[in-house]
Amino acid sequence: MYKRISNDTIQNTTNHRPWPLPSKPWLYYQEWNDPVFMHWRVKPEDLRPLIPQELELDTINGEAWISLVPFTIVIKPRFLPAFPAVSTFDEVNLRTYVKHEGKTGVYFLNIEGSKRISCWLARVLSGLPYRFARMHRQGEAFSSVNKRQNNALKLSYKPGKFIRKPNATDLWLSERYALFTVSNKRVNTFEIHHLPWALQRVNISDCEIDYAGYNHLIGGEPDLTHYSKGVQVLAY
Repeated sequence: MYKRISNDTIQNTTNHRPWPLPSKPWLYYQEWNDPVFMHWRVKPEDLRPLIPQELELDTINGEAWISLVPFTIVIKPRFLPAFPAVSTFDEVNLRTYVKHEGKTGVYFLNIEGSKRISCWLARVLSGLPYRFARMHRQGEAFSSVNKRQNNALKLSYKPGKFIRKPNATDLWLSERYALFTVSNKRVNTFEIHHLPWALQRVNISDCEIDYAGYNHLIGGEPDLTHYSKGVQVLAY
C-alpha cells in the first residue's frame, strides 16, 4: 500500500500536468488501488468504429492502444465520508485513448463493478457505462464474470521492480488527466488530477480473457503490462 497524502498536497503538485487544473473546485475523491494494466497495440482502423465520431483517436508512433485494467476503487463526494458498502468495490475497465479539443484522455468501451448499487449510482451520476459483474480478488489473483455481456477475466500476477525512468509509451498510456463520454452527439469531459503514477513491472500468469465483441483486439498475450500500488485522485 502506498503512503496516503493530503488532498492539498495533491492539488498543489501540478508540474507534471499537460494543462492547468480546472478553475472550479474538485467534487469527488477517489483511490485507484492495485491496478494491473494490460495493454495491446491495435490498428487504428480496427478501433475507429468503436469510438464515437465526435472523438479523435489518439495514437503513438502511428499505433493505437487498448487496455484492460482490473483494480479496486474507493470513491466519495468531497464533503461526505466514505461508506464502504457503496464507496469501495472492485472494477475492470476496458479503455482506449482519444483526444478532444486539444486534450488527451481515455474513452471507456466497457466498465464493470463488483457491487450492483455502486454500478447503478456511478452510471446515473456520471453516464459512464458501468455494469455489474461477479468479482473476486484475493492477494495477487483476480477474477471477474459478467454473464449478461459474456465477459470473463481470470489472472494471477506478481509485481516486479519499479520503473525508475518510464519511457514515452509508459507515460503515454498512464498519464491521462481527462476522460470523455458522448451522449446525443455531445462530448462530456471529466477532468481528473493525481500525482504521477509509480509504475512497476509485473509478471502475469494464468491469464484468461474472454470479452465478447473485443476478443479480436485483446486476444493473446498483452504487448505491455504495468502494475501500481495506486494513486489518490481528485475528480472535477
